[in-house]
Amino acid sequence: MTTDPRTPRLRLTPYRPADEEDFTALFLDERVARWMGSGPQPEAEVRALFRRVFDEVYAEQLFDVWAVRRPDGSYAGHAEIKPTEQTGGHEIVYALARDAWGQGLGTELAEALVSYGFRELGLSAVHATVAESNTASLKLLDRIGFEHVRDIRESDGSTTRVLTCLPGSRPAG
Repeated sequence: MTTDPRTPRLRLTPYRPADEEDFTALFLDERVARWMGSGPQPEAEVRALFRRVFDEVYAEQLFDVWAVRRPDGSYAGHAEIKPTEQTGGHEIVYALARDAWGQGLGTELAEALVSYGFRELGLSAVHATVAESNTASLKLLDRIGFEHVRDIRESDGSTTRVLTCLPGSRPAG
C-alpha cells in the first residue's frame, strides 16, 4: 500500500466530489491553465475532466492524482504522477492556486512528487514536460535535480522541454 505524499506545508489527498468548485476555479484561472495540457479550456470541459478523475482515473486505478491541501484542509492545487508516451515513463504534473504562489510550495510539491515516484512507485526516473516559455517551472525543476533531455516541437511552433530526474541527480537535503 502506498502513502499519499505530504510535506511540512502540504497534504496530497484523493479528490472528493466537494472539490469540484476549487478544481474548476484552478483550471479556469488563465494564469494557471496556460501551462496545463493544451491551455485554458471551457468550463464544461474542465468539469468533465473533474468527473473523469472519479469515473476513469480512480475507478480504473490508472494513475495517482491528488488535491493539494494546506494543513488546515484548504485547497492549494492539483498534482499527478502518470505514465506518458511523450516521456516514455512517469511524468509529474502540478499546479498551484495563485494564492499559493511565491511561498516555495511549488518546490515542496515537486520534490514530494519525485520522492513518491522513487520511493512508492519504485521508478528509476521521473520526468516532466514544460513549455519552453515557462521559465519559473524550468528553474524550479533544475533546482531539484531535473535535467533537460530533449525538446518537442509542437504543432503551433512552440517548444516543450522534456526533463528527467534520476535518483542520484537530486540535490542533498
